[in-house]
Formats: sequence, C-alpha cells, structure tokens
Amino acid sequence: MVNGVTRVRGVAARAGGWSARHRWAAVVIWVLFVVLAMGIGSATGRVNVKNNQLPGEVGQAQKIIDDAGLKEPAGETIFIQANDNTTKATDPAFRSAVDAVMKAVDSTGQVTKVTSPYTAKTLSKDGRSALVQFDVRGDADTAPDRIAPVLDAVKKVQGEHQGLRIEEIGSASMGKTFKDAFGDDFKKAEYSAVPVALGILLIAFGALVAALLPVALALTAIIATMGLMAIVSHLQPMSDTANSVMLLVGLAVGVDYCLFYLRREREERAAGRDAQTALRIAAATSGRAIIVSGVTVCVAMAGMLFTGLAEFEAMGLASLMVVAVAMVGSVTVLPALLSLLGERVEKGRLPFLNRIKRRKGNHNRNRNGESRIWRAVLGVVLRRPKAALAIAAGALIAIAVPAVGMHTQNLTLDQEFGNSLPIVGTYDRVNQTFPGGASPANVVIKAADINAPEVKQAIADFRTQAISRGASDGPVKVTMHDAENVAVIDVPLIGGSDQKKAEKSLNLLRDHVRPDTLGKVHGLDAPITGQVAGSKDFNAKIVGAVTPVFAFVVVFAFLLMLLCFRSLTIAITSIVLNLLSVGAAYGILTAVFQHGWGASLVGAAGVGAIVSWLPLFLFVILFGLSMDYHVFVVSRIREAKLQGRSTRDAIQHGVVTTAGVVTSAAIIMVAVFAIFGTLSMQSMKQMGVGLATAVLIDATIIRGVLLPAVMALLGERNWYLPKWLHWLPDMTHDESAAVQPAATPYGDEDRDRVVHV
Repeated sequence: MVNGVTRVRGVAARAGGWSARHRWAAVVIWVLFVVLAMGIGSATGRVNVKNNQLPGEVGQAQKIIDDAGLKEPAGETIFIQANDNTTKATDPAFRSAVDAVMKAVDSTGQVTKVTSPYTAKTLSKDGRSALVQFDVRGDADTAPDRIAPVLDAVKKVQGEHQGLRIEEIGSASMGKTFKDAFGDDFKKAEYSAVPVALGILLIAFGALVAALLPVALALTAIIATMGLMAIVSHLQPMSDTANSVMLLVGLAVGVDYCLFYLRREREERAAGRDAQTALRIAAATSGRAIIVSGVTVCVAMAGMLFTGLAEFEAMGLASLMVVAVAMVGSVTVLPALLSLLGERVEKGRLPFLNRIKRRKGNHNRNRNGESRIWRAVLGVVLRRPKAALAIAAGALIAIAVPAVGMHTQNLTLDQEFGNSLPIVGTYDRVNQTFPGGASPANVVIKAADINAPEVKQAIADFRTQAISRGASDGPVKVTMHDAENVAVIDVPLIGGSDQKKAEKSLNLLRDHVRPDTLGKVHGLDAPITGQVAGSKDFNAKIVGAVTPVFAFVVVFAFLLMLLCFRSLTIAITSIVLNLLSVGAAYGILTAVFQHGWGASLVGAAGVGAIVSWLPLFLFVILFGLSMDYHVFVVSRIREAKLQGRSTRDAIQHGVVTTAGVVTSAAIIMVAVFAIFGTLSMQSMKQMGVGLATAVLIDATIIRGVLLPAVMALLGERNWYLPKWLHWLPDMTHDESAAVQPAATPYGDEDRDRVVHV
C-alpha cells in the first residue's frame, strides 16, 4: 500500500499501464518482433512433415523406401473400355486404340515404363476393358505440374476413337485436377475471411479505425507466427494444413481479443470516464480475461501434441503459437495504440450506418449500454431457471444423441468430391471394372538378400494366396529393386472404393496371407501401405489418441479455471457446459454428414461418414474457443459480484453487458467458418459447418441461457471453494477496484500509483 493506493498485481493491468506510458516504445517493439520473426523465418525456411512420419505400417513402408534412396514415381493408368457390349479388348479396333494410346503418351517424353495390357494381363473379366499403365518421369511431387501434355495426348486419342471410352487417372492427373479445381478455391476462402471480418466489425463499431484495429492485430499476429512456424519447424515439422488452421485460429482469437478490449474501453468512455481511466479499466478487466482465456486456449491446442501424429502436432503447435502471440499483442501493443489514438479511434465513422445504429441502439439498449433483447431473455431465464435449464440442456442433449453412432474414416475420392469432377467418375469405373485397381495395397519388402531363394518363394506364395484367399482378384504385380534389396508388391483389393469391404481385404492380407508367407522368412520386413491402409492406420491412431487428448485438455482447463476464478463450482460448470457444446456439434455433424438429415442443404448428400481427423480436431478447437466466451462472460459476472451486486443481479449485468461483444465475435467466427462450409471438398465442408454451428450454439444457448440458469440455481455456491483447497495459489484479482475512477491518470510521475487489480 502506497499513500492508500495498492500497487498493481495483475499482469494485464501492469502490461497495459506500461504500454500506455511508453506507447511508442510498445508499438516499435511489436513491429520489430513481427518483422524479425518473419525475416528470420524466411531465412531459415520451413521444414514440412514427411511421409515417413505417418502412423503405423504406412510410415514404416515409407521409411524403407526413403532409407533405400528409392524415388517412387507418380503412377498413371489409362482406362480403355468399349461403349457397347459386343466390342472386346482383343478386337483389332480395340488393339489399335491401345497402340495409339501407348504411342501418344510415350511421344510426350514425360513418361516411362509404358506397359501394354496384353503383356501385363490387365484385361477385365468381361473382356470389354483394359488398363495401360506407365510412370511419370521425374519427381512425383512435381508430376501434377508436368502431366498436362500427357492428358492432352490421351484426349486427342479419345477424339479419334469415339466407340471407346479412354480416360486417364493416377496420382499426377488427380493432383492436377484437384489443384485446378480446388486449390484456388481454398485460397480464396482463406483470403475472403479477412474482408468478411472487417465488414462485420465496421457494422459493429461504425468507425473505420476502430474496425481496422482488430483486423490489424490479427494479421500481424498471423504474420509473426508464420515466421515462428518456419523457425520451430526445424524441431517440429510443419505443413500447409497447419498453416491454414493457424490462419483460421489466429483470425478468430486475434479479432476476439481486440474486440473484448476495445469494446470495454469504449464502454467506459461512453460512461463518462476520461480516455486514460477507460484504458486502465479495460486493461484490468478485459485484459485479464484475455490472458486467462488465451492460456486456456493454448492448453487446449497443446492437446494435439499428444496425438502422436505429425500433422496434428504441427497443427497444435501452430495454433498454440498464434494464440499466444495474439494474446501478448492484445495486452501490450493494443493499449499503446488506443493511448496514441485517443478519441481518433472513432475516426472514419460511417454516417448512414451510425444513424441506423443509433435508432436501433436506442431501441435495443438501455442507458447503461445493456442489451434490451438479452435483458428480456435473461429476465425469463432468471425467473424460471429450472425450466430454462431443462429445456436448453434437453435440446442440446437431443442434438448430441446422433453422435453416439458416429462413424469416422478417411473419405474416399467419391465421398470427398462427389460427382463434381469427371475424374471421380473415372475412379469409380476403374474400381468397378478392376476392383481395387485405382487404389491397390502396396507391400514393401525389405530383406538382407531380396533374391534369396526363400524370399523369392515367399513372394510367389504371397501372390498366390492373396488371390486364393479372396483378398484380391489380381493381377498382383511385383517390382524388384535388386540393388537396394527391396521389392514392392501391388495388390488390387477386393472391395475397391467401398472402404469397409476394402479394409476386410487389407486385414486378410495383414493378418493371414502375410504371416503365412512373408512372415516365415527370418529378418524380412513387409509393411503394407496404400490408400486403404493409410486410412485404417490413421483412424486407429486417432482413436487411440482420443482418451489422452481429452483427459489432458479437460484436466488442465479445469485447473486453470479453478486457479483463475478460485471457485470449484465455476471450474466444474465451465467444463460441463463446454463439453455439452462440443457434444451438440458432434451430433449435428453426424446427423447431417453421416445420416444425411438435411445434407442437401449444404451439398453433402451421400457422404455417409465423418472424416477421421475432424472429431478430435473439433474438440480441441471448440473447447479452446468456447473458453474465450466463457471466461469473458464469467469475468464480468465476477466483477459485478465484487462490486456488491447480488448474484442474480451480477449474472444479469454480466450477460447483458457482454452480449454485444460476444455476439459480434460469434458472428465473425460463424461467417469465417461458414466460408469453408461452402467449399466442394466434403472434409472442408464438414469442418466449416461443424465449427460454425458449434460457435453459434455456444454464443447463444450456452452463454445466454444455460450459463445464467445454472449460476442462478447455484446462487452463492458459484463461488464455493472447499477449505482443503485453500492452499492453492491465489491467481484472482479484484477487478471491481479498477472500475473506480482514478485519482490521477497514468503518467510518468505517477506510474506506481495505480489501483489493486
């Protein structure tokens, strides 16, 4: 205590006070940090996740290939089929078309190992179809960029043989098709998120400068994190997916945190306080809520580090970093900018919009800046909290019920893209005519001597039993790499594009055919990889990671709530409400994308499954983002309670005064996530719809009905902490004291004379 005024204890208040006093220094430090992070990151370059970091046998197979120094080429297939039931693959006209195809692709100079269907025996059982197979020269990663001349050559041959269907499919042609069709679309969705957020902020604030601040903070946090990702990638490899997730999370939390801070500062100035006092109050209240929320979100994102999946670890670390950067920026450079701008934060006001806002504002808000709409809703909830709790919780539980039967898998090509691309039809036709031919299993064999008699015999036995035991209809192809003592067996799986049937064939190979043949050779490794194996192994790894990730996130979030609010009740209700929100999101996803209820409304009819990585990803993201709103609302309720209000009045005041900022933040998130729900890729559509609906539910039913109903029923028990937990460190701060008018504003001569926060 100094002259009757207690020194600051809160980190957010101290940071805000320092920034307000040293505003130019705070801005320069932030700019230097962003520039240096991006500059160093660009200089070091980014290391991406490698295929040999994939889970299960898929990763083992890729490691054998990499260790042997083999460069797997991009394999392509040309599907030739008679349009009538009379023409056969052995007819002269058909043979002529096959020869023309082989000559055309070979003449491009882009291919090698062009194989005739008559020598490779890749003819269909009905004799109407054949496959011409070849490899694309050069690096498989760049093959999609070089496949166009081959596709043009095949298209030309098709024009000369109208009686036949001649189509190309393979990793290179599919890569090019997807890049052309969806690459730009996906980038546009990412880039359109910023103007959408800015537009909503303009409506919310009615002033250009005030609207630009949150977007500027979010963008600088994203830029800095991109540089940090490159630096960190030398320890933990990153990926393009992690970059996209980081952008989404960074935009969401960056805008949210700035919105919380800026709205509180404006609210205090509107109440008649001078700019410095308003800024001090915002730092002590919203600033603290931002730190609590940010740490909680970081903990949730850290849960992805426990999956054991390199892609998830990259996403988790990237998300964690952008949240931390946005949090630090919100409590440091933002107060400095607000101090510099002062009243100029209202510059660029939109007259027409502000006239509308004033008319609506006078109708929707009372003189204390509280939402009349939410006050009316809260009045009903607080009068009948039991009924409100029963109805809202019952509705969310009912929505969550379909999630009990959730089926996850890596989506097949036709599930991912439907009939939106011609190549999907080719994929289906190849799989129907040559089951498993479009996505065979690959047995990668490593032996001390690949040409040893017992190894050759085991390979021969494997080929025979793969067909005789019903895992494949053939042809089973073997590629030998004598110098590296490696062999690769390609096995078309019975089941083709039907994931469940194809997995049964894969299990037959792994559990029976392989042990009875290759497994009898001592020292021989033979992991089985491929698209079906990749889906199965990835799904198994995800399922195994669910329990540790859920436990980590829930336990640490509980502990953070307990320490920051010093209430066992608040900690428990926080976890329960957030789990209910996530459960409802799971239920909606399952109902729409798996069962098809209303799926046509979002262009998702016929998917039948949830992409395997999404449930765990959604849990971590939603749990983190839900805590944003929860911490902000509960902090305001606690502040009102510390000011002497009754629990009921504190609940009503806390909810209605935060309704505007929570609504604005939720609208931005819903709009940004909904953009991804419009993409043609079903996995992105599922992510967008899941995130958007969950945030909408969280900001309305959870925060507007369930939270106040539960707190009203609990009453004074909301602040209960048993005596046996009093030993816990006290991380709470008396925000109520900060709301009292300051005797003197921040100044260099008064830097130590501030309230206890």
